[in-house]
Amino acid sequence: MLAAYAAEIHPDDPLAGLRVGQRPDPEVPEGWARVHVRAASLNHHDLFSLRGVGLPADRLPMILGCDAAGVDDDGNEVVVHAVIATEGWQGEPTLDPRRTLLSELHQGTLAEQVVVPRANLVPKPPGLSFEEAACMPTAWLTAYKMLHVRAGVTPGATVLVQGVGGGVASAAIQLGAAAGYRVWATSRDPGRRSRALELGAEQVFEPGQRLPHRVDAVLETVGAATWSHSVSSLRPGGTLVVSGATTGDARRTELARIFFHQLNVVGSTMGNRTELERLLALVERTGLRPVIDRVLPLERAADGLAALHRGEVFGKVVLVP
Repeated sequence: MLAAYAAEIHPDDPLAGLRVGQRPDPEVPEGWARVHVRAASLNHHDLFSLRGVGLPADRLPMILGCDAAGVDDDGNEVVVHAVIATEGWQGEPTLDPRRTLLSELHQGTLAEQVVVPRANLVPKPPGLSFEEAACMPTAWLTAYKMLHVRAGVTPGATVLVQGVGGGVASAAIQLGAAAGYRVWATSRDPGRRSRALELGAEQVFEPGQRLPHRVDAVLETVGAATWSHSVSSLRPGGTLVVSGATTGDARRTELARIFFHQLNVVGSTMGNRTELERLLALVERTGLRPVIDRVLPLERAADGLAALHRGEVFGKVVLVP
């Protein structure tokens, strides 16, 4: 089968280790299911993998990709939930310290087929295309959990979304606006700020710009470049939800401000299967749809990953086998 996979690790030049070519069809262990992939979306996780973050060289070659929608061997249209807990783990799977995502220990979704535990298959709503559904399991699920589970705010609250452009940030704007939050957003690029307004943001700002007033919650996926602004933008008692650091770890922790203003700093990672089911039901009922920057054939996976690496993507890049 055709697949996009990491053949080598190159921390400083991630695309150098990417290959697109034939890989063996996967075997299906007991309790697992095969999905014939109709669409798969890219994430920064794929670039991290090519740098060797969470993917040691002894696991290569590894098919990349966390997200997919397709059809199982029984003809069911499904969405793949990418979080895989260790065997015997009880409780919240994202709290399993040994959990993995597809493409870390088990082969990923950027292929014509992928096999996953049967419990990781969620029915695809008929109102969503395969391309739209493939955007849900990582970016949209992450945004959903950050906003509706971890932020601890209610509709009417003001939420700042840092770094408009990525899949999580664009999803957070759409989800927040639809739920009745006052959503503010930042971006270095005027065009992206305009797009954020189109998606439902009430106001947009340049990174680091002083806000009209402090906010109830900040959704942070950027890291070092926006961390200080995120902390200083919160009202006393506000919550900073962190689910990524695409520009690296913050050099200053801002501890004095955090304890003096009694701020909550909360980590958030992906979401569980139930949260994915609720997210899919929500987008079908409301008519929300992900922003798809481009759809490319799987053969052009390198082009999609290069665009993501250069930071020229707004929304999601989707690959179609």
